[in-house]
Amino acid sequence: MAKLYHVPLSPFCRKVRLVLAEKKIEVELAEERYWEQDPDFLRRNPAAKVPVLKMDGRTMAESAAICEYIEETNPEPPLLPRKPEARYEVRRIVGWFDDKFHHEVTSKLLYERVNKKVMKTGFPDSGNVKAGAKAIKYHLDYMAWLLDHRRWLAGDTMTLADFAAAAHLSSLDYISDVDWNRQEAVKDWYAKIKSRPAFRAILADQVPGFPPPAHYADLDF
Repeated sequence: MAKLYHVPLSPFCRKVRLVLAEKKIEVELAEERYWEQDPDFLRRNPAAKVPVLKMDGRTMAESAAICEYIEETNPEPPLLPRKPEARYEVRRIVGWFDDKFHHEVTSKLLYERVNKKVMKTGFPDSGNVKAGAKAIKYHLDYMAWLLDHRRWLAGDTMTLADFAAAAHLSSLDYISDVDWNRQEAVKDWYAKIKSRPAFRAILADQVPGFPPPAHYADLDF
């Protein structure tokens, strides 16, 4: 069985978990306090980052590379289109969320509100929190614009792009930092994706000291 070293609210870990679940690949989850830089974990990934996936006799790091490895070795159901231009668009949107959205929103809200307390590195920076709360509005509007032109974020079928976005938004939704009433199209998209069987384990996550809001696991909000 595959084994994933993860942190429950990490969007990068959640993205990998969603892909594994969608492909119906059984995986053992091992929560890893990577910031403590345990020597055993550093041997698995000297970068001291999660996720780390042990699968097929390999130990793999970096969520984007892991997801594409899973896709290539387990092509059904497909999460990347066949045509190069369509694959480009999926990768572009994955990059958008894992780079731009992560830098402007996730790191400003989730990391300030949760990670600092868990890692015992201080109190939330109110300036960062305000900046993240402002930036997420722009990103939700951009998602709504995309969904005005297509059924899913990268095209007419669900792809890795949707899982990347949902991984970030679900982590933020756990701490009530997503205004689902801002864009109805985004709310409908998220309701559709979080009702998938692949989402069940994520919606069951519980982080000590941080109870989720009542709507978090409600498929109908």
